[in-house]
Amino acid sequence: MEELNSFVVVANRLPVDMTVHPDGTYSISPSPGGLVTGLSPVLEQHRGCWVGWPGTVDVAPEPFRTDTGVLLHPVRLAISDFEGFYEGFSNATLWPLFHDLIVQPVYNVEWWHAFREVNLKFAEAVSQVAAPDATVWVQDYQLLLVPGILRQMRPDLKIGFFLHIPFPSPELFRQLPWREEIVRGMLGADLVGFHLTQNAENFLSLTQQVAGTAGSHTGQPDELEVRGSALIREVGASVLTADGRKVGVGAFPISIDTAVVSEASASSVQQLRGELGDPDTVLLGVDRLDYTKGILQRLLAFEELLESGALDPETTVFLQVATPSRERIEHYRVSRSQLEEAVGRINGRFGRMGHPVVHYLHRSLPKSELQVLYAAADVMLVTPFKDGMNLVAKEYVAAHRDGSGALVLSEFA
Repeated sequence: MEELNSFVVVANRLPVDMTVHPDGTYSISPSPGGLVTGLSPVLEQHRGCWVGWPGTVDVAPEPFRTDTGVLLHPVRLAISDFEGFYEGFSNATLWPLFHDLIVQPVYNVEWWHAFREVNLKFAEAVSQVAAPDATVWVQDYQLLLVPGILRQMRPDLKIGFFLHIPFPSPELFRQLPWREEIVRGMLGADLVGFHLTQNAENFLSLTQQVAGTAGSHTGQPDELEVRGSALIREVGASVLTADGRKVGVGAFPISIDTAVVSEASASSVQQLRGELGDPDTVLLGVDRLDYTKGILQRLLAFEELLESGALDPETTVFLQVATPSRERIEHYRVSRSQLEEAVGRINGRFGRMGHPVVHYLHRSLPKSELQVLYAAADVMLVTPFKDGMNLVAKEYVAAHRDGSGALVLSEFA
């Protein structure tokens, strides 16, 4: 029988990447990402359990503990699950809707059915590994229904839900045909957390607006009462449900553990700047390749500054790291094509042999290499159209403890 756990995190992905080899064996490596950065120290401290998808279809290893003592419990997904739940409803419906319709969401009932079924699979996995009265922390937009399902399966659990991306205004969210079911799913938690008070207030307003119509869609009582207002790092607001439960709502900005941010050696920084041609100024961007991040517009702005003479191509270098992301989805393929075309054009116009003005990396980098990039950069660019809590900005500041460097933030970051 599998070990029961008093503290369980459930997220779409496990904090590792799994690669299946032709002979049927597999290898596992640590996964990069802000969610892993933020949650791993908490799980390690509690020797908790992380429930998630290992990143492969139709195959999943048995549960195992990492070197740091965290139990990983993989959830197996079929290719149809992945396509409908992840590529479809999560990232072609919810992602653009929650990012203010930068691209138009697609509403597909088959994707919705897949989303419900996969959320049920995750909830069942959590129910199996959670000890009586355990604390369960559900993460992000892919698992919006899990708190409500878990509440029905395991009413003994203490359930938290945290959304790592923006929550849209009620006017936008009400475009979603399944809005009432989503709200009811989130209200299965005891505490619902967001990055910003505005996101929390959007959720509270939406809860009030859908309360009178939810019963006709879900067969559940529709009386919901909102009390208080959203505060930062406090539970200042709550939603009282028809069954008498009180659901806390608040804003809890995620941060980084600055104590574990290693300082890059001076020799590593000097070597990197030498490889870049010893420029006077190094501009840096580190992002997932996503249309919400504003990477293309950042490059176009750089091109304009070169054109106007505000920046000298002989003394300035722009280094952009664009981590691969969701490459089977059309908008992401188009974004990559446009980005790489812009890199080529700018280097063709302003670079010279052996001296490009834009250095572009389309791959993930280990933390140790990122630390060197942060330390070497004179200017860090974090310029999304819409974003959650961007940890890259905080990591850059932590890498410049002497106060050097400049951080350029979009007003939407």
